Amino acid sequence: MLEHALEGAASKGAETRLFHLYDLDYKGCISCFACKKKGGKSLGRCATRDGLTPLLEEIRGADALILGSPIYFGEVSGEMRSFLERLLFPYLRYEDWSGRTLFPRKIPTAWIYTMNIPEEMVPKMSLERVFQFNAFLLEMIFGPCESLMSFDTLQFEDYSKYEAGMFDAAAKRKRHEEVFPEDCRKAFDLGAKLCNPSQKEREV
Repeated sequence: MLEHALEGAASKGAETRLFHLYDLDYKGCISCFACKKKGGKSLGRCATRDGLTPLLEEIRGADALILGSPIYFGEVSGEMRSFLERLLFPYLRYEDWSGRTLFPRKIPTAWIYTMNIPEEMVPKMSLERVFQFNAFLLEMIFGPCESLMSFDTLQFEDYSKYEAGMFDAAAKRKRHEEVFPEDCRKAFDLGAKLCNPSQKEREV
């Protein structure tokens, strides 16, 4: 779905890059607070230098940002969570509530989620809170945020090879063939939209 979103952005003339967090060597925030030190060389930037540093610098110059993650045990992946700590905390101002970000401008953002559960399970697992809070974080630091979810996704090509008897393999395959392409189309449209935000979004 992220690839389709980038294709949508490219269709509007955008230059895009896709990063896989699992390919990078990094850890989460260590609370060194160098990013908060007045007059410090790392004010507003993560001082830790590791495999995540080039990506953080890339985002600093980006005109839009799309994050994607599967939902594992009711949350984004561990790698995504550690990435968010390193991405967001350096820009978070501790001064007052009127201007909470040190990011130099407003850019449109988006979340894309995939998950094995059907949509009707979202309230039971309190996932609305996860989606809303993650959107709030991006809006607070960067700018307006949209979220796109793909539910009841296909996990295996051959369910008979795995301990997965609780799932209806035929129904999973049918949904993957009929619904997932529409989810990918929505991702394409989302990527295109981020390249042409509305006037209202630009003023947020």
